Amino acid sequence: MDVMGDKATLFETGRFVQPSGEEPTRDEAAEAAEEARRRLHAEAGDVESMSVLGAMLLRRGDLDGAEPQLRAATAAGDRAAANNLGVLLHQRGYPDEAAGWWRIAAVAGSAAAAHALGRHHRERGDEPAAEYWLRQSAEQGHALGAYALADLLEHRGDANAGQWMRAAAERGHREAAYRLARALDRRAGEGEAGADNGVGAETAAGAAETEEAEQWYRQAAARGHRRAALHLGAILERRGELKEAGRWYLTSAKDGEPRAACALGFLLRDAGDTESAAVWWLRAAQDGDGNAANALGALHAERGETQTAERWYRAAMDAGDDNGAYNLGLLCAEQGRTAQAEQWYRRAAYAGHREAANALAILLLQGGDTAGAEPWFSKAAEAGSVDAAFNLGILYAGRGEDRVALRCYEQAAAAGHTEAALQVGIARLREGDEAAAERHLRCAAGGGSAEAAYRLAAVLDARRPAVSEHELGESSLHTKTECEEWYERAASQGHRRAQVRVGMLAAARGDVVEAARWYRIAAEAGSRNGAFNLGLLLAREGSEPEAAVWWQRAADAGHGRAALRLALVYARRGELAEGQRWADRAVALGPAEVTGRAGRLRDALREELSA
Repeated sequence: MDVMGDKATLFETGRFVQPSGEEPTRDEAAEAAEEARRRLHAEAGDVESMSVLGAMLLRRGDLDGAEPQLRAATAAGDRAAANNLGVLLHQRGYPDEAAGWWRIAAVAGSAAAAHALGRHHRERGDEPAAEYWLRQSAEQGHALGAYALADLLEHRGDANAGQWMRAAAERGHREAAYRLARALDRRAGEGEAGADNGVGAETAAGAAETEEAEQWYRQAAARGHRRAALHLGAILERRGELKEAGRWYLTSAKDGEPRAACALGFLLRDAGDTESAAVWWLRAAQDGDGNAANALGALHAERGETQTAERWYRAAMDAGDDNGAYNLGLLCAEQGRTAQAEQWYRRAAYAGHREAANALAILLLQGGDTAGAEPWFSKAAEAGSVDAAFNLGILYAGRGEDRVALRCYEQAAAAGHTEAALQVGIARLREGDEAAAERHLRCAAGGGSAEAAYRLAAVLDARRPAVSEHELGESSLHTKTECEEWYERAASQGHRRAQVRVGMLAAARGDVVEAARWYRIAAEAGSRNGAFNLGLLLAREGSEPEAAVWWQRAADAGHGRAALRLALVYARRGELAEGQRWADRAVALGPAEVTGRAGRLRDALREELSA
């Protein structure tokens, strides 16, 4: 009879599985009644009942009871019984005899037996025979056979592996669905990397593969595949669908996946639930997840519990996570334990940790070991550390090797380093390449560099039509230009020269209040030009005594024009000696035009004092 042969399947472990036409779980009483009915019919010579009864006993682990039933059904030509007899003998430790019965069942058309026979041959290293029987199983639509064939072909590097992996996935094999998703995911990732490197990969194709990968992850995860649930959670998290991502991470974590528990911890931390995050990190760390151990270490370090933090960093390191050694180095460096910090940085750096190599180089540089720092900066930069490339540029610039420094800055700038982009912009300005300078200054300014915003504004400012020199109190109403917006951005970030310039532009518009506000901010931050201009503004508004206070602050900081203004104030008040003192100061400070005027005023005051 062929009924059972059409329905019987096997687990990958070789254990018998409930025929797919029946319910996977049954009420014990109903199963006992079914067994009694089948036994009665088997005793009456019904071959199908012998086969089914043997399968039931085999599933229950009653090998002694199952064997005579299966042998009797097999002798009567039942291929499902032959297949299951092979399973029984395999479990008893007679693989060659099992293979004989599987061959009989497979020749009779049992896809499950062909799968089992193919696996038997593969375990013995006979790949041609394994492929033959697995192909027989797969071509009959057997999911396990398709998966085993795909695995064999993939191991050999055969391009046809993918089609059989897809076939197994489409037939409901969860591991096949997961592996198909991983392959699509990797191809999509390689496509994105190719596009970033200018290879011209089709981003639309990559997006389609990512979408298909997600569908297969979902299929595998829905069938209880914990790693598929982990990867599905990661996709959803990248897309910003945090609630659903958390549900899949939780599903995977509860099934014992430590990486999912770790990821769930980070989601909870970002949501502000640090205590729950710590629970999942602890669970993951105890299962050997180094990333979770590092997260626990960082959590305790933030709380000032350095000994506990160190213990978890060491646990991360023991789990093979080089970040553990790097974090230990950071912890020691914060505590001033330089020798220990160097030791841990070196350990991580020798293991290929690029940020540890950069940190080690900085530590050596701070200790005056420039020669020792340079190779570590180079190693970190070659490994892709943007900070190391920038630091290497600083090192070369300090030696006067400007061209080499510029190459390092360009490498870091290309990777998005703000300060490196600023340095490249400054270098291009020196070379007269204004277009390249503007491009890099825009990148740096957009990245938050106040100095870059100021220099970009100055470049744009220089292109504006020439106007007469700013005269305080003169109204010049106009719409804000792009350069003014960049000046204001730099000024709002505390850039003193930008604050002075914003004040000057406000004064040019006739907005005295706004001008005074920016001059005062700059002056109070230590800008001598801000103090001088604030003094001019106050003097024009009739507040000369307060103006003199700001001019004195500017003059004390080395502002020659402020010193000259003070000399004039004291001369008008009749305080000739004080006026002469400030005139002397103005002569010393300059610039040339101030020196000439201050010298004439000083001489006049001297003559009047000696008269």
